[in-house]
Amino acid sequence: MRTLIKNGLVYRDGAFVQADVLLDNDRIAEVGQKLTAKADSVFDAIGKHVMPGFIDLHVHLRDPGQMHKEDIVSGTRAAAKGGFTTVQAMANTDPVVDNLATVEYINRKAKELGSCKVLVVGALTRNSEGKEIASIANMLKGGITAVSDDGSCVQEGRLKFNALKYAAGFNIPVIVHAEDYSLAGSGQVNGGKISTQLGLSGIPALAEEVMIARDIMFAEKIRCRLHIAHISTARSIEMVQWARQAGLDVTAEVTPHHLLLTEEACVGFDTNTKVKPPLRTEKDRRACFDALREGVIDFIATDHAPHADYEKDREFTLAPYGINGFETAFCSLYEGLVLAGELPLETLVQRMAEAPARFLSLDTGRIEPGLAADVIMVDLDGEVSITPDAMLSKSKNTPFLGRSFKGRVLKTWCDGRITWDADDAE
Repeated sequence: MRTLIKNGLVYRDGAFVQADVLLDNDRIAEVGQKLTAKADSVFDAIGKHVMPGFIDLHVHLRDPGQMHKEDIVSGTRAAAKGGFTTVQAMANTDPVVDNLATVEYINRKAKELGSCKVLVVGALTRNSEGKEIASIANMLKGGITAVSDDGSCVQEGRLKFNALKYAAGFNIPVIVHAEDYSLAGSGQVNGGKISTQLGLSGIPALAEEVMIARDIMFAEKIRCRLHIAHISTARSIEMVQWARQAGLDVTAEVTPHHLLLTEEACVGFDTNTKVKPPLRTEKDRRACFDALREGVIDFIATDHAPHADYEKDREFTLAPYGINGFETAFCSLYEGLVLAGELPLETLVQRMAEAPARFLSLDTGRIEPGLAADVIMVDLDGEVSITPDAMLSKSKNTPFLGRSFKGRVLKTWCDGRITWDADDAE
């Protein structure tokens, strides 16, 4: 199957240039001006932007075991609609991904039924309980790309140190959910003015920062690959910057909601604003944005965390933490940062596609001959309406419900196969 995408503004070498793109089965065959190659399908992308498919390093597909929230089929369909061609699924399923059989189940289902590629993260400790190191070597036989107890945080220092040392032997990234439980307690929102105003217990910034400090010190000793998930405070960013300057292999990601929202969004007790780490202050939000722009934060990752309506539709203190992110990530960031004049579009694409591909040594993330045919076509003037009926995810738990954003993904090709077509959805 050969596909020719003509006359688009194509992302290449950090800039958008007028070009045609030829896809030949699962590879990008040619990129150039006025291509005349024969193709089975031809799409005119005049006035549209052609980008590499986005790569999400941090998602929760809830499959196996929590499929009332999401599953591999619904989750990857929603991802494709949002322009994602690769997602990396966290291990906190039921059962936890701490064994080869569960890794193989996810790989098999994603390959047979998925609308995008699914990379599997294995648990760092057995059952993510923070008591015993998981069988990383065994899970590597199934192709896991990282290890993490995301959703949990190993509290015991000696165990975490030994787990990092073990993972370092395989040169595999360890993704850290940084949270000191004794400091976070039963906190619901960011500790500070808003938690006091709402009468809710707060999660202090220190709960994140002390764990990041600890793990960076461990990484300095071990020289492992340490990746900080959903970073959210100014001080956390300062520590990552110090680690870089010290020559450590420490990377960080930030979510769209931590770039666009602050603790003020929680004032109306909307449970769709309840996340971990919590939405922070404007100072923290600005620090996250500045770090992303300057490259201290390497990637944007959604932390797509779907929950059923009945789970979120309850008192704030009883609702689970988490935001649905696939279908709102690009469009909300395009309107909130790019159209606002805060961030170049090229930088947004680099942080959502090129940088995560390089991090995991994937043959995608750029539009170059020989790489995987993971490509999206975007109408930057097109509107995306965030309504329950329009969303493909099983869950609708986003604070952006009822809003519309510029930046509509028209088509997504994953390995040369169309996995999202906005024309078919109308």
